[in-house]
Amino acid sequence: MSATAHLAPVRPWGVGRLAPYPTTVHLPHASVSVDPETQLGVFRDRYGLVVEMGKHGTHSGTETSTITSPDGQSGNDQGSDQDSNQD
Repeated sequence: MSATAHLAPVRPWGVGRLAPYPTTVHLPHASVSVDPETQLGVFRDRYGLVVEMGKHGTHSGTETSTITSPDGQSGNDQGSDQDSNQD
């Protein structure tokens, strides 16, 4: 017999975190296009009028690390730098 033959089935930990999807809402737009000047999406209703879809932020970030050991291996003096931008 193999070692796995004696193991009892275990319920996955994530099953207790599952929930139904929230109720969906029909959005009031019929088409989306990209404005060539701003590169933003423009949502229009079935009559061709622009529909405001709310504000969404953007985020970007960079991270750099520095190592000052002579052989390039970590362990001596190590540092890092982080930077982020959000609108």
